[in-house]
Amino acid sequence: MTDANNSDDITLGDIASAERLMGITYSAQERAQMLDNFSGQIEAARNRRAVQFENAEPMACRFDPRLPGFEMPDPDINLRWTDADPGPLPQSDEDIAFAPVTRLHGWIATKALTSRRLTGIYLERIAQIGPKLECFATVTGDLALAQADAADALLQKGQLLGPLHGIPYVIKDLFDTAGITTGWGAEPYQNRVPDDDATVVTRLRDAGAVLLGKVALGALAYNDIWYGGRCRNPWNLNEGSSGSSAGSASATAAGLCGFSIGTETLGSITSPCQRCGTTGLRPTFGRVPRDGAMALCWSMDKIGPICRSVEDTAMVLATLNGAGPGDPASIQAGLQFDAQAGLEGLRLGYLPEAFGEGATGLDHAALETARGLGVELVQVSLPDLPYGSLMNVLYAEAAAAFEDLTLDGRDDTLTWQDAAAWPNVFRRARFLSAVDHVQLDRLRWRVMQALDKMFSDIDVLIGPFMTGPMLVASNFTGHPCLHLRSGFFDTATREPGGFGGGKINMPDAKQDGPVFRVPQGISLWGKLFDEGRLLTLGMALEAALACNGERPDFSS
Repeated sequence: MTDANNSDDITLGDIASAERLMGITYSAQERAQMLDNFSGQIEAARNRRAVQFENAEPMACRFDPRLPGFEMPDPDINLRWTDADPGPLPQSDEDIAFAPVTRLHGWIATKALTSRRLTGIYLERIAQIGPKLECFATVTGDLALAQADAADALLQKGQLLGPLHGIPYVIKDLFDTAGITTGWGAEPYQNRVPDDDATVVTRLRDAGAVLLGKVALGALAYNDIWYGGRCRNPWNLNEGSSGSSAGSASATAAGLCGFSIGTETLGSITSPCQRCGTTGLRPTFGRVPRDGAMALCWSMDKIGPICRSVEDTAMVLATLNGAGPGDPASIQAGLQFDAQAGLEGLRLGYLPEAFGEGATGLDHAALETARGLGVELVQVSLPDLPYGSLMNVLYAEAAAAFEDLTLDGRDDTLTWQDAAAWPNVFRRARFLSAVDHVQLDRLRWRVMQALDKMFSDIDVLIGPFMTGPMLVASNFTGHPCLHLRSGFFDTATREPGGFGGGKINMPDAKQDGPVFRVPQGISLWGKLFDEGRLLTLGMALEAALACNGERPDFSS
């Protein structure tokens, strides 16, 4: 794209053509009146484009998910983990690798397992399996072993830093790591090396976690295609792992790490968890600070854990939680979680249309399993609003975040160039109306009110990944979401596509070709800053579904 240099030769025909792009119609008289009034508007836009911004520079306007009158929950941190004995250390390295953080922590805390040995197990698996999945951008083996030794040395002195002490993890390659390439999955940035660590990287290091490496993301946080290939689904290597936290979910599902960190703007944690069978927690917007993370959409980006169990996500969130001075949109919030709490009095909502046409047997089974937990099941509804129109907010912010790629033509270097891919979306977004954008913000406020009203009657909402408008609506309102495995089904290889061009295709019985046994999940949405109750229900549902033990097979 090049910047037009001459605004003096605009014609009535140009205005009429522009009207078609904007979906409006003016009269001939109105066009004529405008004809001589564009020069100042165009010059102002051109002057602004001459000012270049770093990706880390935020917007002055900040999104806050809290409506007037919202009362923040208890500001304190109150956490109680499962106190069960982790059991004897398995003989098999694979059994150790696939253990949840809850058990890994127990073995390390009791010195049945060293962080050094656990890190070695994961590094060996990364070397053997990682290339098949195309899920690692950078392996930080030497750093990981040094951090593991430091964790073991602290433990020998009687210092246990918490549940993540000595636990190896991987992080999506859009988080800055000092001196380590952070390439954002995109060709223009693949040699980018930051000087500082993102806040979440610092918090995890201070908690004693061990960084195994940086994992792939779809270029600029979309899809699963990146400059190193296409990140694969461990259950079927013929298909992608979905995105954009592609490597985070793939590596966790394949037992290449204890846990991972992902981000979500619109499905980028929950979608790869649906595809790969992992457990992902998208926290309330603002709960986790984003400084040092690539910005895609300042009013929507969220950071959360991807794990192999619900309680694991709570352990990781407890480390990530808390406002940071580098993120003006972050919000200081307490965190309450009790792994031994019951479900007394919990009201679980569902949208009946979500379990109608398009819902699978696994979806209905998950709903019935939840009903059997003794919660009160409540039928709810949402008003008929154009929720999908909010997508233009995301497109506008993303196009602004990477305007330089569009203006200087470097968008052509990205591998993915389909109509749904970022380069085309960024170009098309230049034709969005600023007036419509303001109106979209007002629509967003109305959607916030709609979800607030729905959650005034329930504590948690349950539904399939693509429940009605919830994927879009809740990401724009900032409500938390927990996605967990609900079962398995057989399907042929699914093509990329579905929601957003790089997200999930639902199973289709008409597909031809070899059949693969793949996981499916169920989503739970909670009230703002009420992750504790969401996680409590998630743990109970996870135990009742009892399908977390199955692993992908890499023997062939």
